[in-house]
Amino acid sequence: MLALCFAISVYFINHNHSFYERPIAKVIETNLKDTTENIDMHNNKDHLFTQHIIAELQNGEKKGQLIHLTNEYSSSGAYDQEYHPGNELFISFEKNANTSADLTGSIEDVKRDKHVLIIAWIFIFTLLIIGKKQGFFSIISLVFNAALLSFALDIYMNTSNISLLWICGISVILFTVFSLLLVNGFNEKSYAAIVATLLGTSATLLITYIVMLLTSENGLRFEEMQFLTRPPQLVFMAGLLIGSLGAVMDVAITMSSSIFGLYEKNNKIPVDSLKTSGMDIGKDIMGTMTNILFFAYISGSIPALILYLKNGSPLSFTLTMNLSLELARALAGGIGIVLTIPIGLYITLFFVNRKRARS
Repeated sequence: MLALCFAISVYFINHNHSFYERPIAKVIETNLKDTTENIDMHNNKDHLFTQHIIAELQNGEKKGQLIHLTNEYSSSGAYDQEYHPGNELFISFEKNANTSADLTGSIEDVKRDKHVLIIAWIFIFTLLIIGKKQGFFSIISLVFNAALLSFALDIYMNTSNISLLWICGISVILFTVFSLLLVNGFNEKSYAAIVATLLGTSATLLITYIVMLLTSENGLRFEEMQFLTRPPQLVFMAGLLIGSLGAVMDVAITMSSSIFGLYEKNNKIPVDSLKTSGMDIGKDIMGTMTNILFFAYISGSIPALILYLKNGSPLSFTLTMNLSLELARALAGGIGIVLTIPIGLYITLFFVNRKRARS
């Protein structure tokens, strides 16, 4: 069944041009006709190339006809790129396309769904090979969460009287409950992880809000959100809530699974021993999880950092402009991770004692 789905998806992605409204053209031939060199204000040499492209239209009324395109790109590739035969491009026709014998147009974007499909299937096969049944449930959970997040953002964009923070808060509850129950089943381990995740995430949001209130948001640069028509503070808090959820949920299920695993091997183990083992486990994962969160947030800012530094911006200004929000998210998420360790420990011990009392 999986092989059939893979074959169908590959066939569809290679023959789905008719489902797009925008014209798509496949590059047949390229010709590098003109080369110039531009020296910028910082004496950094950036070679500019003009590429003449002949492509075949893949959809629309003019399907099968050839079209001439021009692509200007630089050696740095910061805002452009070189195209090769086989690339599929979204294009727009020139105004004289209907009257001219030769069709001409301009390039708008690249059709990348084939590459996305390959990466998606590699991810799916890896999950299924390693995780087996849990891996399959993880895929379902991921699809559900992505659809739910898209639906929540759509509600926010079409409704002006509902706060984004409330929408994301309700989504976090649904993310947590659905993901943990689907992957781990209906049992005390899942219930403990759900409660610990929600408490840890709420504590993270509350502490961040208090700190922002006491410091009057000094040090936070919201310039990267300058194009938003909504309050950037609420968008930042909502992003923080969603972003810290994954790390907090990971810590919560790790604490719950570990303690319940010890209890199931020896149901007469003392509570103090479980508490000691749980704290040792928490200390072991604390540093790695905090680093993961830090690198996950910072990695997205590396291109902007390089761009600022290459254009002569001072280091302090570059870091302040690009990393203030990311560092705030990483620090807040780190606080959530640390708080979730004792929260998850004591909540799991509560469910263990409850299960022990029933048996």
